[in-house]
Amino acid sequence: MSRVLILSDERMGHLNQSLAFVKYVDAVYDVRPVKFRYKWYKALSYILDKIGIYTNMLFDLQLDKKYDMVVGTGSTTSYATKVFAKKMHARSVTMMLPQGYRYDFDIIFAQSHDNPPSKENIIKIPANFSYVEPKGIYQAQKKSIGIVIGGDNKLFTLSKEKLQEQLDFIKRYYEGYEVAITTSPRTSEEIELLVASYEFDYEVIFSKNPINPIPDFLELCETVFITGDSTSMISEAISYGKSNVIVLPLERKEENKFTRFIDTLEKEGYLHIFNGNIKNKNNKIDFKAYLKEVNA
Repeated sequence: MSRVLILSDERMGHLNQSLAFVKYVDAVYDVRPVKFRYKWYKALSYILDKIGIYTNMLFDLQLDKKYDMVVGTGSTTSYATKVFAKKMHARSVTMMLPQGYRYDFDIIFAQSHDNPPSKENIIKIPANFSYVEPKGIYQAQKKSIGIVIGGDNKLFTLSKEKLQEQLDFIKRYYEGYEVAITTSPRTSEEIELLVASYEFDYEVIFSKNPINPIPDFLELCETVFITGDSTSMISEAISYGKSNVIVLPLERKEENKFTRFIDTLEKEGYLHIFNGNIKNKNNKIDFKAYLKEVNA
């Protein structure tokens, strides 16, 4: 069995994509954090990559094993993935289009909303690689729906007033259902207080109870609502289970690649963008289908 090194920038949304890939190919793996010794080394790495020079002197990482494949997700891991793969004569895999670096990895998984070029080593995927494993944290007592609440980011704003309108509608529409809800690490205190005021049947306030019932929601709930700030959460929802997926849109200044991501998924029947009406959409992505070119 192949041995894989996962390089992590310690961002969970990135690490989870690398972990999903390795779990799908059923490989033995180790996870090692990697970061540049100095912040300005990242700018230097773009230059070195452009002229084809690869050195591990930019990183505080020493390896005591040999690996067959090196996998990274995110710009901080891109140059390092090439460096350590070349050092060990291993294959290099990146789980996102490596913006600013040359596209000469052995395999690049690139999300369609990044408009990747057509190259033999680039495999276009409709969403982030996700591997969902229910943990039995949530157990539905009857017919249920799930709600996943995120928070603000640099592109979206989660309005308390708008969310309250959406939650009121959901409670009315699904009268008689068990309603399960969870917030996330990004959810503000204001939004968490709003969620707590409803006294839902099942409730996780992440700042007080940092657990993740989302895989169980996808396993058990008829419909799962997700705020539109997280491509990771949406990718999970459209890759596992039978739940209908409905995205609660957030306020934004302008169209961006994440809104294009959600719009495209709606057109392909993976989800419905909530517009005051409920539509059941539950097509699921089979990420294993994208691994035919990978022999881990």
